[in-house]
Amino acid sequence: MGPSSEHSKLVFELPLGDDLKRAVDDWLVHLDVERGLSSATRDAYRRDLTQFMAFLRSYLGYAPCLADLVRLDAKAFRAFLAHRRKSDVVSRSLARSLSALRTFFRWLEKEDKVENRAVLQVARPKIPHSVPKPLTVDGAASVVVPENQHAMEWIAARDTAVLLLLYGAGLRISEALGLTPNTAPLNGRDVMHIRGKGGKERLVPALAIISEAIAKYIALCPFPLSGDGPLFLGARGGPLSPRLIQLAMEQMRRDLGLPETATPHALRHSFATHLLSAGADLRQIQELLGHASLSTTQVYTEVDRERLLAVYDQAHPRAARA
Repeated sequence: MGPSSEHSKLVFELPLGDDLKRAVDDWLVHLDVERGLSSATRDAYRRDLTQFMAFLRSYLGYAPCLADLVRLDAKAFRAFLAHRRKSDVVSRSLARSLSALRTFFRWLEKEDKVENRAVLQVARPKIPHSVPKPLTVDGAASVVVPENQHAMEWIAARDTAVLLLLYGAGLRISEALGLTPNTAPLNGRDVMHIRGKGGKERLVPALAIISEAIAKYIALCPFPLSGDGPLFLGARGGPLSPRLIQLAMEQMRRDLGLPETATPHALRHSFATHLLSAGADLRQIQELLGHASLSTTQVYTEVDRERLLAVYDQAHPRAARA
């Protein structure tokens, strides 16, 4: 079964015109084979389009076809977003839904199927500004070198290796779980070649403690690991689910008395913030994190504002206090 037949199930359960079904199926294949999107974004876009098609069926009162897409106006797209907001969907998710629809309609126009730019007239929902919430240095250390280990030693070693990759190398959880024995920092390799969001590639150095933790996990793992297969496995030998790492963090929050903001992704925030506090250059941190824009990385300067002000007071010739 190819990717299109599996991914289209979500949409094809809805009553759609045959031409629209084919167009949606083709777009889902396009996302898989032609776009440099992360798997999480592709899955989210599929859900967004499914929700839009379900709404459109109700909005029009009949199964829509391609011709109906031509007649949609900005009011229809705003009605969809309003419908989603009534279900307590947050602005960030609404903004992603709008992005998915814009991507879909741009593709329809490029493929000479439908031309309708009304979706471009809809303003992107405002996303509240948020500042990353890193752990303290001691808090991060307690997570990556935990005192309370899992009852199964190899699973404890596995979780520690994954969490070290998040805090010690600043990887996203999807990037850490995407490693294979051939790409992991083993056998003298101290740099990882990481393919991140949007297919953006970067080189990330690995601390010796990370390599040692991975080697320990491999030595204890009861399942065979293939060179190009997933490095981290679940209890039954399949690829490790990100949810299991999230659950491990939830347990650590309870055991160690950490705040609710202590999540796997918070370890990546902690990596960046602690490097900045130690004097690392912001552009170097940008490269390590794989951010396409420096503005994305600059949010960490707000977290570390006090340190920056202290450096300013010490260095600027006019900073002398009376």
